[in-house]
Amino acid sequence: MNKPLVAVLAALALAGVGAAPAVAAEPAAMGAETDTLTSVVHDAVTSATASLNRLTAPKAQAVTFAGTVSLSNCSGSVVRFPDSEDNDPALVMSNGHCLESGFPEPGEVIVDQASSRTFGLLNPAGTRVATLRASKIAYATMTDTDVSMYQLTTTYAAIKSSYGIDPLTISDAHPTAGTAITVVSGYWKRTYACNVDGFVHQLKEGSWTWKDSVRYTSACQTIGGTSGSPVIDNATGQVVAVNNTGNEDGGRCTDNNPCEVDESGNVTVRQGINYGQQTYQMAPCFGVDNKLDLSASGCTLPKP
Repeated sequence: MNKPLVAVLAALALAGVGAAPAVAAEPAAMGAETDTLTSVVHDAVTSATASLNRLTAPKAQAVTFAGTVSLSNCSGSVVRFPDSEDNDPALVMSNGHCLESGFPEPGEVIVDQASSRTFGLLNPAGTRVATLRASKIAYATMTDTDVSMYQLTTTYAAIKSSYGIDPLTISDAHPTAGTAITVVSGYWKRTYACNVDGFVHQLKEGSWTWKDSVRYTSACQTIGGTSGSPVIDNATGQVVAVNNTGNEDGGRCTDNNPCEVDESGNVTVRQGINYGQQTYQMAPCFGVDNKLDLSASGCTLPKP
């Protein structure tokens, strides 16, 4: 799991990855006059289609540190759901294994537990601008997923008014393979850019098992301290997962060396590959005033 270790203080510097722009091929030259007219029409249609595609295609959002937070041992973010309101108590999301009380046991689910934990709120540049405080752990587990959701003593509106920072929105849709993503670590004030490589039926690490995990392409070389970082869809700016682990040493299903298990029970080890846990399934579980309701329609989170 990506909690901070002394060894990662000398971790490799983040390398930027760029993509070459696609260039449209020009139509072949045509000698006849009739073909010339056809070529002109073809070019006009192609140009109009390209313009329409540029207008309708999702625009990549500028991914910054705004709304992310630093914890004492992990990363996190101030988050809202699509139906949350400005005056709702704000929420901070991180990993279940980042709890101040230590790792939850397999099968353990924590609900409405008092907490006064603090979080360093970051602005777009990654500068700490405020200290936020929790009133409780609204939900936390390491069963099926690896997530903690803290309720704060303040609202989204108050944070916006005081610091000009909006929360990140958790998408209520399952992400898709190939999506360009950015893992944003408030602990290290670093970003990691890559793509969703695919999804894992079961991801096993030590005593814990997670379902339908997000596997990143190799460009996201997350390190200790990035646990709990929001995984952001670059096109929408919304959170699609929470970063939580990676196979460090090539071990098979051991601590810090998760393995993939498919529907037939086949085990795959991918040394150097990192993972996150999807977050779309949390949206149905938080209703009016951001109150947790594990019995709500569509809520599939593990229950106590």
